[in-house]
Amino acid sequence: MTEDKKTQSVDEKNWPGLSELDRALAEDRLTAYTWKKTWRDPWGRFGLIIFFIAFLAFAIFVAIYDGLIQI
Repeated sequence: MTEDKKTQSVDEKNWPGLSELDRALAEDRLTAYTWKKTWRDPWGRFGLIIFFIAFLAFAIFVAIYDGLIQI
C-alpha cells in the first residue's frame, strides 16, 4: 500500500503535458522551442508577422523622422 501512494505522488509531480518543455529546459533550448511552437500555431504566426511588420514600420518611421533616410 505504501508503494502505491509513493508512485501516485511521483506521478502527480510529473505534469503529463509539459514533458517537451521540461526536456527543452534541461537541454537549454527553451528559446528555440518557443519560436518553433509559436510558428506552428496559426494565431502565433499571425502575431509574429504583425509584430515584425509593426517593428519594421516603426524603424522606417524613426529613420525618416531623424533624417537618416531622405524622401
